[in-house]
Amino acid sequence: MTPQKYIPYLIVVLLSLTQISRAQQVPGLNLWYNQPAKIWEETLPLGNGRLGMTPDGGVTKETIVLNDITLWSGGPQDANNYEANRYLPAIMKLLKEGKNDEAQDLVNKHFICKGPGSGGAQWGCFQTLGNLQIDYDYPGSNNKDRPGNYKRTLLLDEALATTAFEMGGVSYRREYLTSFGTDVALVKLSASKPGMLNCRISLKREERGTSEVQNNTLALYGQLDNGTDGKGMQYRAEVKAALEGGTLTTGDAYLEIKQATSVTLYISAGTDFKDRDYRNTVSALLHTSMKLPFETEKKIHRQQFRKLFNRVQFDLENGANSNLPTNERLDHFYQHPEKDKNLAALFFQYGRYLAISSTRVGLLPPNLQGLWAHRIRTPWNGDYHLDVNVEMNHWPMEAANLSELNLPLADLVQGLVPNGEKTAKAYYNANGWIAHVITNVWGYTEPGESASWGSANSGSGWLCDNLWTHYAYTLDKEYLKKIYPLLKGSAVFYNDALVNYPGTKWMVTAPSVSPENAFYLPNGKTANVCMGPTIDNQIVRELFTNVIEAARILKVDADLSATLSERLALLPPPGRISKDGRIMEWMEEYKETDLQHRHISHLWGLYPGTLITKTKTPELLAPAKKTLEVRGDDGPSWTIAYKLLFWARLQDGQRSFKLLRELLKPTLRTDINYGSGGGVYPNLLSAGPPFQIDGNFGATAGIAEMLLQSHDGYIELLPSVPELWKTGNVKGLKARGNFTVSFKWKEGKVIAYKITSPVPRKIKIKVNGQVKEISAGRL
Repeated sequence: MTPQKYIPYLIVVLLSLTQISRAQQVPGLNLWYNQPAKIWEETLPLGNGRLGMTPDGGVTKETIVLNDITLWSGGPQDANNYEANRYLPAIMKLLKEGKNDEAQDLVNKHFICKGPGSGGAQWGCFQTLGNLQIDYDYPGSNNKDRPGNYKRTLLLDEALATTAFEMGGVSYRREYLTSFGTDVALVKLSASKPGMLNCRISLKREERGTSEVQNNTLALYGQLDNGTDGKGMQYRAEVKAALEGGTLTTGDAYLEIKQATSVTLYISAGTDFKDRDYRNTVSALLHTSMKLPFETEKKIHRQQFRKLFNRVQFDLENGANSNLPTNERLDHFYQHPEKDKNLAALFFQYGRYLAISSTRVGLLPPNLQGLWAHRIRTPWNGDYHLDVNVEMNHWPMEAANLSELNLPLADLVQGLVPNGEKTAKAYYNANGWIAHVITNVWGYTEPGESASWGSANSGSGWLCDNLWTHYAYTLDKEYLKKIYPLLKGSAVFYNDALVNYPGTKWMVTAPSVSPENAFYLPNGKTANVCMGPTIDNQIVRELFTNVIEAARILKVDADLSATLSERLALLPPPGRISKDGRIMEWMEEYKETDLQHRHISHLWGLYPGTLITKTKTPELLAPAKKTLEVRGDDGPSWTIAYKLLFWARLQDGQRSFKLLRELLKPTLRTDINYGSGGGVYPNLLSAGPPFQIDGNFGATAGIAEMLLQSHDGYIELLPSVPELWKTGNVKGLKARGNFTVSFKWKEGKVIAYKITSPVPRKIKIKVNGQVKEISAGRL
């Protein structure tokens, strides 16, 4: 995103000139606990977009899990089956005859990827870097003594974690940060009395890691498996200690500190992902950071972080439970949300905090784990799922005023195109590019290894919707020029690959699936593979519309625009209504095998799409509601978050809030879950279970959607606010068209608002039920 070059203009201030300032915010941007983390899901996540760490705050033994967003096993592979397109006519014949089960068998034989796909070592996995372990000794105290006044805190607006307690008459304090300044991680240990710090520091990894000490530097290094010759990505981490008082000695693989008053640990790490000189980079970063006093480092870090975080403030009033430890707040919230209204605001800001912490311009987008993994083998490889998950990770970025954090996704998509062009030819004999349902840092675009889920072919179109949304919010024409070839290439593919649906004029995708869902055939058998699932029809419609608009803005490709316009008239409508009043998931009224399936893909046009709205298709709103009623409110955390977004778009504040309550149910489950039971862990990370960060980001987007909507041709304030949020204020949300919006409300009515833009222009707004067109005015 290009920087704003203009002083903002005031567009309108309604009813009052009351300033919505930082001073009005209730200072509650902290997570805190009165005991150490017992499991990883209680640790506090820190990250600077590249490096991550999660300290557990242990008293005698502390484990700090370290991460690097680029640390992946596996490597590039070509899993395209270049003979697949030879079988496409036979697959299509069976689908047109209604023999979906037989077509699916043929897809499984000839229309999936070659080799083990995501189940193999070559696919790779996002992995933990390793564990920094600190073993403490407390002189004059039994190390089994219970610490006094223990408190563990994460300060969201400082991106700083702390641990504090008393032991043997000494106050101990620890501070942790992943620097937004010098790009290293730091841990500051201090004691209230001189010479009372004694600890041993080691650095370990479960596999493919060697630890050693050279020149007082503790190092961990190794090379991951690439799935072929074992010589995959290389990594290195280095730790140095700066002492106030005391002595430092070393062993083969540890640092020993005795009788110090304070110790600052500097942790630098890196991989050879796009950096062949990573070893020198790691050492140079460490050297630079150690030149700065810790307080100076912390100040720079805070300033850099707040440039992003402080763009938005949000307050919903504190309640009787707002001052409890975070885990206790969660325990009480479901039954008594009225006693802790501001927990929703904290959860919203926590999502923004996680976004800033887990990605950085020029690097990788957040994966299923964000950047926090404590295992070698992360669930679902910690990769990028294109049938909702990675898109959901980016849904809050624009509205929550973190627009530039969408750019790493655009870079990832750019990297998919070369292989995506091969995949388009191999399977569909089509031009353009395609990505199916899963990808990784190695540019994978092939179908998955099973037809039931792996043949979903709208992944590339869905990614392009995310890319377009960044333009819709920023109006950054230089960015549009950059992504236009990606959008165009995707549209060219679908234009080439669409086929006629029997007995209609409609053109649809095939073979495809409605992500991971199955249906019954008239013969009693089940299938997933079909022609033209509703989600594909909606995504292709939105894609073609956006490409036509982009071409108009950029004044290019008039012939392509004309072709796509003709195709639009041949696409199925955004939503077809079944006999029982729901939006149909498939072209036929198949009976679902699972009425409460976790995916609700056929409502894509409601969100993130803009096809089902009050203005465009009011007749589809009631069928969308009935679809959601039948699906139910439970599921994995990301599913609950998606349902929250749907109800917010349907402007049902009470139902939206009910979903938020469901999402904020505490859990400690870590098993692989595909059904009900989603919630959040004590550290507020979302639980599928296990941990998946998409639930956090989906909820953040959902709360923003409850407060502000701008997808239907105007900006609407409080479109889906629940009764419980009678009074509040928010500052700095973004609306499409590069508008920044701040407002206050009382008793459910907006009492003041301000909308600014880099350039003056007209805009429609809806406030307290009234729609007006406002002429921009310059201050």
